[in-house]
Amino acid sequence: MIPVSWYLVLTLFLFAIGAFGFIARRNVIIMLMCIEIMLNAVNVTLVALGRGLEHTTAHVLVFFIIAVAAAEAAIGLALVVLLFKKTREVHMDEFRTLKG
Repeated sequence: MIPVSWYLVLTLFLFAIGAFGFIARRNVIIMLMCIEIMLNAVNVTLVALGRGLEHTTAHVLVFFIIAVAAAEAAIGLALVVLLFKKTREVHMDEFRTLKG
């Protein structure tokens, strides 16, 4: 069996990649993908800790997080489509033009 610490190191790298991508990039689609990477890192952490501690409640919580992430992705992509229709670009700086 793989130790829980290996999973935690994996999730640390996944979360760091997602956070760096979110901070460094200005493309809205890439920012949404980085948020999803960070949420998946949290999911892997919960599953690993739930398996290590032998609790099934972590697995149930992961299902709820996946449902919230799907809703977040749908709303985010709808906003990206609206932004693209208005400005023909999908950069974060263009959201300021949608005021008013």
